[in-house]
Amino acid sequence: MRVLPDKISGLEQTGRNKIECEIVVGRFSTTLEQTGKQKYFMAEVIRMPKLSDTMTDGVVASWNKKVGDTVKRGEILAEIETDKATMEFESFFNGTLLYIGIEKGQGAPVDAIIAIIGKADEDVKAILAEAEKGKAPAAAQTDKKEEASAVAQPDKKEEESKSDKKEEKKAEPVSENKKSEPVKQAATTDKSEDGEENNDGRIKASPLAKKIANEKGIDLQSIQGSGGHGRVIKRDIDAWHPSRIPPVMGFSNNAANAKEGFTEENVSQMRKTIAKRLSESKFNAPHFYLTMEIDMENAVSAREAINLMAAPAKISFNDMVIRACASSLRRHPKVNSSWLGDKIRYNQHVHIGVAVAVEDGLLVPVVRFADQKSFAQINAEVKELATKAKNKKLQPAEWEGNTFTISNLGMFGIEEFTAIINPPDACILAVGGIKEVPVVKNGQVVPGKTMKVTLSCDHRVVDGATGAAFLQTFKMLMENPVTILM
Repeated sequence: MRVLPDKISGLEQTGRNKIECEIVVGRFSTTLEQTGKQKYFMAEVIRMPKLSDTMTDGVVASWNKKVGDTVKRGEILAEIETDKATMEFESFFNGTLLYIGIEKGQGAPVDAIIAIIGKADEDVKAILAEAEKGKAPAAAQTDKKEEASAVAQPDKKEEESKSDKKEEKKAEPVSENKKSEPVKQAATTDKSEDGEENNDGRIKASPLAKKIANEKGIDLQSIQGSGGHGRVIKRDIDAWHPSRIPPVMGFSNNAANAKEGFTEENVSQMRKTIAKRLSESKFNAPHFYLTMEIDMENAVSAREAINLMAAPAKISFNDMVIRACASSLRRHPKVNSSWLGDKIRYNQHVHIGVAVAVEDGLLVPVVRFADQKSFAQINAEVKELATKAKNKKLQPAEWEGNTFTISNLGMFGIEEFTAIINPPDACILAVGGIKEVPVVKNGQVVPGKTMKVTLSCDHRVVDGATGAAFLQTFKMLMENPVTILM
């Protein structure tokens, strides 16, 4: 690279042959002093990019180059994990990778220095010193402050043993990008628990095991713990069956010697964003809820007929729900809207977000112009987007722009629930499972299939009558599927 005349400004010649100039190359700006032999910094300072509208910080999932490697324009420099996906980050410059500021698995705020690319003989310390003037601290320093703050918080159990405290100090933060690390940390915690005895006679179980046992109504005294000194842990609850209840005397000593314990994992970028956005939605948008029960007999029959004709492809009830919602939104544009503070936006297009459960939380890829697509098109698109979401391969264009959202938990056996509105939408539809129940038809009780849906509405935008009218249209379409595509 060479410095062009228009890149040099503020040129001043002094009697000592001292030249001061400002050079701006790419993202790096610095003032240089030259005495005698001229020397210019030509390095490019690479900062954490803002890869989504909600991204405030990112995690370096991996580096494809190491310090000293030659980097060419267009080569993939690293993979950055955002709040919604893991994205490839390519280099826009040619040169040598001189510096890596954020190691693999570490996080950094947007605009923090993550790397420097330049000539092999350039002074990295001088470049960093100049580039960091007036900038926020590097992410690594932020992480250290957070760790220090976490350590400074008081323990809930003052009577915890010194050996446990030593183990906690030694334990390194768990990176959500290294799936093997939580296992290692759990193993370390078990080991420290095995090394301490407790003779107070209490039944010992991990917090997670206690929670699951309480939800399932399982008596912890009926379970033989496999943890240290008989401590009951999650795998014991999962494997429990009434036929495996051991004799009472068989575990009394283990219970007396067991102790409590826990493991901790760092909060992922996705979970941080979910917590922030949904908290803002729940506490800022005045929610109200409308629930309706839908007769699904005709929908079940229609789906069977469609799948016979479309074999081997198959549509799902969720595809039918998406298409029915899209048609209903076209007829009720006030539901297809957003609150913008000083105005309300009524969208003329229908982009439906479909909530997809992934390992770290929830992603909402968007089916665009859903009201103009067939069941088969919606089915294929949702499958592709769901696969990308679970593999963290979604691109910003695939998760942005939703005007309405659907959250379906019917496949998990959930009959009815309420969902938090997904900004910037004014409404979200929570869909439960199809249930066989006795229903009254023509004055007689007969077997039937029903499904409950709950519409969460932002009362600043949608009134009760507006939401109810939308649900009535949706109910009519689902109970008469032939009209959905009309």
